[in-house]
Amino acid sequence: MGVLTTQTRAAEFRETLNAREREQRVLVADGAMGTMLISRGALINRCLDELNLSLPALVRDVHRDYARAGAEILKTNTFGANRQRLGTFGFAEKVRPINQAGVRIARDASRDQAFIAGVVGPLGVLLEPLGVTTCEEARGLFREQVEALVEAGVDLLMLETFQNLNELREAILAAREAAGPEMVIAAHVSVEDDGTLADGASIGEFTRSLDDGPADIIGVNCSSGPSAVLETMEKMAAYTSKPLSALPNAGVGGVVCSPAYMARYARRFQRLGARITGGCCGTTPEHIREIREELQIDAPEIDAPAPGRDGQEAVFEALEKAPLAERSGLGAKLAAKQFVTLIEIEPPRGTDASQQIEAAKSYKAAGIDALVVGDRVRGRLSAQATCQFIQQQAGIETVLRISSHGKSVLMLQSELMGAHALGLRNVLCAEAAIGIADNLNQGLDLGGHPIGSQTALVVGGADFLVTPPVFDVEAFEAFVRDAQSPVIAGIRPLTSLRDAEFIINEMRVPIPASYVARLAAAEDAEAEGLAIARELVERLRHVAAGVQLSGGATTLSKWQPT
Repeated sequence: MGVLTTQTRAAEFRETLNAREREQRVLVADGAMGTMLISRGALINRCLDELNLSLPALVRDVHRDYARAGAEILKTNTFGANRQRLGTFGFAEKVRPINQAGVRIARDASRDQAFIAGVVGPLGVLLEPLGVTTCEEARGLFREQVEALVEAGVDLLMLETFQNLNELREAILAAREAAGPEMVIAAHVSVEDDGTLADGASIGEFTRSLDDGPADIIGVNCSSGPSAVLETMEKMAAYTSKPLSALPNAGVGGVVCSPAYMARYARRFQRLGARITGGCCGTTPEHIREIREELQIDAPEIDAPAPGRDGQEAVFEALEKAPLAERSGLGAKLAAKQFVTLIEIEPPRGTDASQQIEAAKSYKAAGIDALVVGDRVRGRLSAQATCQFIQQQAGIETVLRISSHGKSVLMLQSELMGAHALGLRNVLCAEAAIGIADNLNQGLDLGGHPIGSQTALVVGGADFLVTPPVFDVEAFEAFVRDAQSPVIAGIRPLTSLRDAEFIINEMRVPIPASYVARLAAAEDAEAEGLAIARELVERLRHVAAGVQLSGGATTLSKWQPT
């Protein structure tokens, strides 16, 4: 059996957990790591665990923000730091240094004000009999990672997002063998919408199994958000007397629930018996701060790093951002709470943008506020050039959609600066670019260094939000109530019954049965789809900041604003 080889606060954490159990109180963990790293410029398809070695300051800053928000547990950036997952990026031989660096970074950021949880995620492969990896091999891979975390001095271990019960059993056994009896182990599953695991295990089955095993805490993380986690844990409570842990994500489908909404669930988790709560994908330091306040736990004072401390560069003073109303016409309308209408179009296949320019002129005459031009279709004229042509020759504002696919953070920064330099003031950013754009608006590059000037971009994803296609107005209203920024509703005119089935089954966007029935009965399904879209716009006028229409060029050419 393994033993603790580095001085840790493991015994102190167990005592604290026991005290919270007696007091029926909660320890607050931090939120998403991957979400925060990507929002601050990390490329979405790179190995985020390896950033512990190549960009430790970026990881440290995320930890420090959570510590300042009041997190009592900081989770290491090691979710995928096992040999199997690291091997897909060519880092199989760096299991030990990546995990140990993750612990050091979190410990440094905590300044002894938070416990450090060593995070272990699934292997990313199927175990026997569904796959070729044996249970023995899986246990060995987990043990290798846990040993590195324990040697570096973690205070507890958190196993997260497991969807296969057999795999989680092996992870728990490996953790206990490597860490010994002193270490607290928290084991989490991620459930489907009906509460089962992806391997079919029911709530009763996996809870009984975890209750019989050597994990100290059991719970649910990620899944479909706070509501799904609460429903599952309410049923789990009937099968276990162990302390529970709830770490939901902040929503699905690109719609992130507000900090206030998540904080209300934290109180429900506490009443249910949870002794750890926090967040997973999509959650931010603001979510954690709200949870602390809801639970009436005073946040510790965490000193900001002094300039040059810990080998880091000095933090430069940011410039004040230009008011939203002064950045663009669209920004002015959003600031004035005027209802806006956007239409999405594609760049031309060649260099001739005359068709797009003529369409833009007609849209302007019809009262459309701006055109969204994306770069999602490869092999076309650049979206940036298309935007410039439209603004110069059609006299209507554009919104440049910036994706992160295949782009480094430096490429994204250059694209954003280039947009501003060309007079493009509205951008709809992929998550990876939002933090970069915010920095540029304050006169700083992605590393926090002055650029000698500042941009004045209206940033979609921060200054306003755009949702996936909306068909359920009541659900949209519930989301908007907690939104921190103006919300523009996505509108996609349905073109056929087959199109509706695609949206329901492939895009996972629900459509009311009444709309589907109207399409099925219509002689002209496309015309009926446009009628439904117009009705939705009218219903959304009192609650949305505006609408963004998307769809085929033929369909949109028939659109007439109501």
